[in-house]
Amino acid sequence: MQLTNSQRAEILTHALPYIQNYHDKIVVIKYGGNAMVNEELKHTVMGDLVLLSLIGIKVVLVHGGGPEISQTLKQLGKESRFVDGLRVTDEETAQVVQMVLAGKINKSLVGLLGNAGGKAVGLCGMDGLMLTAKPLDTRLGFVGEITGVNPQPILDLLERGYIPVIATVGYDADGNVYNINADTAAARIASVLGAESLISMTDIAGLLRDKDDPATLIPEVKASEAPRLMREGVISGGMIPKVECCIEAIRQGVRRVFILDGRIPHAILIEILTDEGIGTMFTA
Repeated sequence: MQLTNSQRAEILTHALPYIQNYHDKIVVIKYGGNAMVNEELKHTVMGDLVLLSLIGIKVVLVHGGGPEISQTLKQLGKESRFVDGLRVTDEETAQVVQMVLAGKINKSLVGLLGNAGGKAVGLCGMDGLMLTAKPLDTRLGFVGEITGVNPQPILDLLERGYIPVIATVGYDADGNVYNINADTAAARIASVLGAESLISMTDIAGLLRDKDDPATLIPEVKASEAPRLMREGVISGGMIPKVECCIEAIRQGVRRVFILDGRIPHAILIEILTDEGIGTMFTA
């Protein structure tokens, strides 16, 4: 459908209050590996982030890359094992995680943002003492629990108009490399930055009352309601740690947290710049 000039102007006018609300505020986007389903969609998402940056929103992109890590390990003849949804990470796997996340995926996203007209710099948690960690569970090996977040490298880049692109690899004082869950890292980073919003882009529509029926999407959840929804089984399986990260971010001062279906074109713009809303919003 071809839009008229007046319709285009009307769309921009409707977006104005939302632009004003988010202007000069920090928005942390968690881009999950499962949402990076194809190159065309990745280009669209990066274009949307550049648009948000150009209208004065301070965008921080935190990314995962689980499927690509699994694929690389398979090519190396190494089987992926998971405990409670987290990848069992021996020393060799930790090196692969660092290579794939901080190297291939991180620099690919930086390149796409640059091609879309944005300014981006790739970081991982090892840069600027950003993410320090310790072992989360002896069964998981080098899977990290975050012990400290230094936001200064992120703030320095935002101050200069760059989009920081962060791979969730941490380290400790002994130089050990840790694989850190991207949802956990994004929630902690958003909290320390005092972000206006945290947006988790994944491969599901949001929180569903019936996981097999997208029509049962729950548009808004208050943090205090989450324990009841867990008891009722509405929040179950792999959604439990994801929702726990959302709730923790809210408790630490992030005003709004969203779970969106990253496979929908322009999902971020629809959520931030319209009153429609397409995912689940968590609030205090």
